[in-house]
Amino acid sequence: MDKRRVSTFLSVQLLNPLVKAAAEAGIPPPGLVILETIGRKSGLPRRTPVGKALVGDTLWVVAEHGRGAAYVRNIEANPRVRVKLGRRWHTGIGRVLPDDDWRERQRRMPNKLNSAAVRAMGSDPLTVRIDLDPR
Repeated sequence: MDKRRVSTFLSVQLLNPLVKAAAEAGIPPPGLVILETIGRKSGLPRRTPVGKALVGDTLWVVAEHGRGAAYVRNIEANPRVRVKLGRRWHTGIGRVLPDDDWRERQRRMPNKLNSAAVRAMGSDPLTVRIDLDPR
């Protein structure tokens, strides 16, 4: 079994449900946000916990499996997203940045545990920039 399968299993079956449940219960996960994209095939909202760095009104995410992650392909199909920061939802526009240095971007992220997991389990990391709409 390759590390992408292991990573996806751990995320989808174990970690993501716990993080989503905590966020729904009003307990914001430290260093993480809930990213909501619109499914490119279903048209339904899809929510995924992701590690982040917030700089002003720009949210930076490193997708550990790059375009292998459904949320990345969803952003490419429809860049309008919502992000739950703490207990509040914010809208924005997501952009995939294949030419960005994801390693350097990740060094600036505050959640070092998430960053280490992305480096260890990532198969094709890719930077995603989300420009949040003015509040």
